[in-house]
Order: sequence, then C-alpha cells, then structure tokens
Amino acid sequence: MIPPVNSSSSVSPLAAGSNETVRKTTAGQLSFNQLIEQKLDGGEGLKFSAHALARLQSRNITLSADDLNRLKQGVAQAAAKGSKESLVLKDDVAFVVSVKNNTVITAVDAQSMQGNVFTNIDSAVIV
Repeated sequence: MIPPVNSSSSVSPLAAGSNETVRKTTAGQLSFNQLIEQKLDGGEGLKFSAHALARLQSRNITLSADDLNRLKQGVAQAAAKGSKESLVLKDDVAFVVSVKNNTVITAVDAQSMQGNVFTNIDSAVIV
C-alpha cells in the first residue's frame, strides 16, 4: 500500500514489502551513496501530489525503488530539454509531471489510458 503523505512531502511511494530504509553511518550521518543521491537530486526527491497519490492507490499502482529511479531519470531528461510539464511513460503507466516543481501530478495505468487525452504537456519521455 502507498503511504499517505501530504502534497508537499518528498516521501516516495514504494511497493509494499520493500526493504528501502535510510542507512546511516555509525556517526549518525548519511552514507556516501545517500549523499551522492541527494546531490544528484538537488537535495530534493521527486514529490507526489495528493491527487497523484490518490490515483496510485485507486489504480493499485505500486512503484519499486527501480521504478522511482527510472521516473526520476525521465524527469531529469525532460528538464535537460527545458520542459515544464511532461508525460513520462514507464512500462504500462503514464505519469504527468511538473518538471519545474519536480512533482508527479497524476498517474494512469494501461487500463485507464485508453481514450485519454493528455493536455497541458510540452514533452513526452519514454523510460
């Protein structure tokens, strides 16, 4: 199940049973890998709006750590091209993302995608 978070949270929805934990060094500091990830993310992770979290939950879409990394890479590719609002297609799920705010706006699974028109986007990325 996806953990409930507020719209400004940078908590990422992970698949149930994921062993994703924050590993700290013995001194209580972030590990080297976490520092690198934090720098690559600009200090902020990809955020999910309340609407996106509701869509993920209602459509039973779960994201693994690998899925989140692919999604982040897609957003980074869109940002590198100057996109503001992008459609990121990952396997059988489409995400509409505010690139400038680093926030997933909504998620659509394959069953719900048919007949949909995605508006207010300036790019599409396939990851």
